[in-house]
Amino acid sequence: MKLDSDDFTLFGLPRRFALDAALLGNRWRELQTQVHPDRFASEGSASQRLAMQWAVRVNEGYRRLKDPLSRATYLCELAGQSLGDAQAVGHDVLTRQMQWHEELAEAPSADAVKTLEAEVAARLAQIEEGVRADLDERHEPQAALPKLREWMFLRRLLAEIERRLEVMET
Repeated sequence: MKLDSDDFTLFGLPRRFALDAALLGNRWRELQTQVHPDRFASEGSASQRLAMQWAVRVNEGYRRLKDPLSRATYLCELAGQSLGDAQAVGHDVLTRQMQWHEELAEAPSADAVKTLEAEVAARLAQIEEGVRADLDERHEPQAALPKLREWMFLRRLLAEIERRLEVMET
């Protein structure tokens, strides 16, 4: 293992968006067992520091690969496509976002908010499927970038919806 390996290489997984979460979890536990600093307690401070670096590296990689949005963004970056270089989202996406925010602000009941939540979640599922196809089937990471930007908007909107439901249900 090398500290500078990409996360997929580190975990022995194919460089794909579609990922077996159970396999990732198993591999994470195996790697943590190998590099946990407690295993190097009698090895001296240099070995303990190195083990700590490895443990941190394994945890960072696991967090990045476990989260689908982070994993997709990372795959794009590995392919030389930065989310920061992507064009802003289209007018239709912004319009839909504004409409959903207005609906959330004006929702008269928890049921109305839950209906909105289902609509946003359905759109998010479409976006995720499009990103998967862009990355795994078409191998076009640049095509995934606008979808990733919309995904980020939708994730924040879903968090706002969850907060609103918590307030309404208390």
